Amino acid sequence: MKLATFRYKDQDLVGILSSCETKVYPLSTLGLHAMDMNDFIDQTAKDGSLLGSVAGKASKLDATEEAGLLLSDVQLLSPIPFPKQDIICLGINYAAHAVESARFAKDDFGGERTYPLYFSKRVNEAVAPKGVIHMDEKIMTALDYEVELAVVIGRDAKNVSPENAFDYILGYTILNDVTDRTVQTRHKQWYFGKSLDNFTPIGPYIVTEDCFERPPVLKIQTTVNDELRQNSTTADLIFGIPYVISELSAGMTLKAGTIIATGTPEGVGMGFQPPRFLSKGDKVVCTIEGIGDLENTIG
Repeated sequence: MKLATFRYKDQDLVGILSSCETKVYPLSTLGLHAMDMNDFIDQTAKDGSLLGSVAGKASKLDATEEAGLLLSDVQLLSPIPFPKQDIICLGINYAAHAVESARFAKDDFGGERTYPLYFSKRVNEAVAPKGVIHMDEKIMTALDYEVELAVVIGRDAKNVSPENAFDYILGYTILNDVTDRTVQTRHKQWYFGKSLDNFTPIGPYIVTEDCFERPPVLKIQTTVNDELRQNSTTADLIFGIPYVISELSAGMTLKAGTIIATGTPEGVGMGFQPPRFLSKGDKVVCTIEGIGDLENTIG
């Protein structure tokens, strides 16, 4: 099931995609009300049967031609436009990306790591699919892309075992961890260089966890102006999703709605020799199998 946030007639709504993916059913047509996706996630966290009930009602509407709004008539927004908390991110979580990162700046990215590298990313508002990543050339001199599989936690998770980790996942989405490499390496700690305004496109949908294998093995790619740059699979994650959820939840409560970005594969702009950073007018498309395409332009 694909969950969406969209704008229709100046209203921002939450809905479910039809099975043919040409329509979207607002929650109101399914007998529910949610102020936004965060509210809907909170409702499903409190009522474990709610997600299944919604899926069943949406399935019945699939047979009704009149039901739902055409996707062509709505504007897709990021599924979670305003995350409740900073996003938890993993750095250097694909082996080949570790090599290219160290080649770009060994002091900042090199070295052996026994444990995952965690950092956080501020998101004032997530950029929508087809939205613009604004480039302020006064401070952004090395703008880069990073396609990532993002995990959305579906209920509060504390002291979760790896074996039970998937039971706490609502679903998955695509996140482009936009980064300015100059700011990132200048400040050593990565928070500022990854948290500038418009640096977090998310979308186009949250696809519920039950649609995937455990763990999800998915093709993950990025194109820039239709040129394939990143091309890998989530099977190459160094630290897998169950490990990450278990380790984090041992020390902190992962609240419902928490977003965890699992890292990016090789092929980012800084990995080329010489580096190939983004410029105004570039079109960046991040694609993950089973989720869709997250397309944005640099403006």
